[in-house]
Amino acid sequence: MLLFFALCFVGIAIAGFCAFVIFWPLTLVHIRDRHAALGAQWGEGAFLKPVALRWLLGGGYRQITDSSLSGLATPARISLCVIFIGLGMAGLLWLWAEALG
Repeated sequence: MLLFFALCFVGIAIAGFCAFVIFWPLTLVHIRDRHAALGAQWGEGAFLKPVALRWLLGGGYRQITDSSLSGLATPARISLCVIFIGLGMAGLLWLWAEALG
């Protein structure tokens, strides 16, 4: 039963990944178009750059007074958190299942 719940958490992480793939590129395009200085710091191909993901997870978009940016970056941040939490919980449940048995 524990492995079933672990698999359910993997499914939740996949759903978070799908949302991330939708909202993060939209956020990056918005940054490129309206906040060129920030986009220039990251360069081309910022989709999986650690500095850009750290900015997203840290909520750096809240310091910029742009409601459109906040409206795109907030779901991207939530979905990235869902990915990490889902995979973390799946790993913990897998370890728990291994320990029990």
